[in-house]
Amino acid sequence: MFSCKQSAYVITVTNTLNTPRSFETVEISKSNINLKENDSFENLMVRDSETNEILVSQFVDNNQDGKADVLLFQPEIDANTSKQFQLVILGEESKPETIEYCYSRFVPERTDDYAWENNKVAFRTFGPVAQKMIEDNIKGGTLSSGIDAWLKRVDYPIINKWYKRNDEKLGAYHYDEGEGLDNFHVGISRGVGGIAVKIDTSYYISKNFTSWKTITTGPIRTSFILEYADWDANGQKISEVKHISLDYGSNLSKFEVELSGATSIHAGLTLHEKDGIPAQNDDAGWISYWQPHGDSELGTAIVVPNGQLISSELFDTPIKDWSNLYAQIRLNQGKAIYYAGFTWKESKQFNSKSEWEKYLTEFSNRVNNPLLVNYN
Repeated sequence: MFSCKQSAYVITVTNTLNTPRSFETVEISKSNINLKENDSFENLMVRDSETNEILVSQFVDNNQDGKADVLLFQPEIDANTSKQFQLVILGEESKPETIEYCYSRFVPERTDDYAWENNKVAFRTFGPVAQKMIEDNIKGGTLSSGIDAWLKRVDYPIINKWYKRNDEKLGAYHYDEGEGLDNFHVGISRGVGGIAVKIDTSYYISKNFTSWKTITTGPIRTSFILEYADWDANGQKISEVKHISLDYGSNLSKFEVELSGATSIHAGLTLHEKDGIPAQNDDAGWISYWQPHGDSELGTAIVVPNGQLISSELFDTPIKDWSNLYAQIRLNQGKAIYYAGFTWKESKQFNSKSEWEKYLTEFSNRVNNPLLVNYN
């Protein structure tokens, strides 16, 4: 029960779908809370009104002004149900213990990667030093704006551990010691969700990112910004900025791409050895590629919400690493939004192509029908 001195702000979260919801992030904006005079937004905790349980939550300073703008949490809500939560101010001892499952950072010790992960998957992409090494014919560089997949099979964070192993023995993270490994080849392909601009019958791509900014890490979300040097697409000047986030429980990173110089983008999935099975679901707005991978199997996918998937194309060419399954995505006011990610059979998350595609359809349905928040 509340004492008369406690502040409580009540919100109602509604699930409009016929299926239970979990591992979906609710965002509570500071601007929607009419705070009392002495209450601080950053002191709020989320309490389940029915059970009185304090839920794991995370504050995010999206505009990087030193103050939190948004409070995140992940409720569990039954099908076609509304549920109330209280935003309360309690002592520090009431906060639940958390692990920074959703983590990202710039990695200068491995040239200049940017890597990110959650409890399901991990990714990385490559920076300007790695590009310059290639251009200067220095061994160890990487020239790619593709997205690399790190195949983890554990739910705890591995980025720092794997990079440390690699520091101690070069290439160590290419071998599985029980947690997974990096044996996903990117090259100049789009990897898992890198973009291209298509002019006539040709695809054009950027080089490595030129700058980065970490926005947040925590138990529920990591997010960051990557900027790219302007690049040329058959005489058209393209500018590109990626806002990328990854939430707890999701196999797919969210990409918000700001781009000028084109009316659409093509986000791609590498075809590797071209021995996989491409698939597309127009109604749900996803493309997927299920393939043999070493002694196992791997599924990659792109989900495009809100009917913004224009078309897809299986682009097959003899040029090494240049073959991709592409999703053409409409730009609205210079921005395209999509989700890209993967599953590895050894992680025991999805055991077959059909299970993976069922997840993608359900994911699309949830994204297109977000949980509704009412501020009481």
